[in-house]
Amino acid sequence: MAAQAQVTPSATRSQLSLTAGALGSVFEPDYAGNGISESAPNALLGVGAYVDVEFSRWVQVEGEARWLRLNKFVDISQDNYLIGPRVPIYRFGRFTPYGKVLFGFSDMNFQYKYAYGRFTDIAYGGGVDYKLSRRLTWRVLDVEYQQWPNWINGPLHPYGGSMGIGYKIF
Repeated sequence: MAAQAQVTPSATRSQLSLTAGALGSVFEPDYAGNGISESAPNALLGVGAYVDVEFSRWVQVEGEARWLRLNKFVDISQDNYLIGPRVPIYRFGRFTPYGKVLFGFSDMNFQYKYAYGRFTDIAYGGGVDYKLSRRLTWRVLDVEYQQWPNWINGPLHPYGGSMGIGYKIF
């Protein structure tokens, strides 16, 4: 006679994970004044924050905000507010490279604070996270190439990189 049995897992783990972090960033704003898309003589520097929500190994969402207000050329600054899918590529020990496509908007102060605008922003990027401990992650490098398709005189294409530290809340 066969016995019916089911094994109960000795431990279970929720797939949901939330990590929040801080960033330092360097960006080429692709704007030097006069309403023309061109390289600026100064790269913008700034700080940012990010949140990664991991629903499963392959289903993740990233939200980020960045305030690029240091090292300004003629008072030009940019702020980004973006959210979208994030896909880990593979885990190499403690390293996790990833890709992302984020959507949102960016705010820009034009030269000498003459004008201000809010523009649609699409950011393509990726990077590498390094797991320092169970809770701490070092964002070794995060790069983005942005498209502002509705900018005043055709598209604007800021690009740059960030690094930072994240804390896994749960």
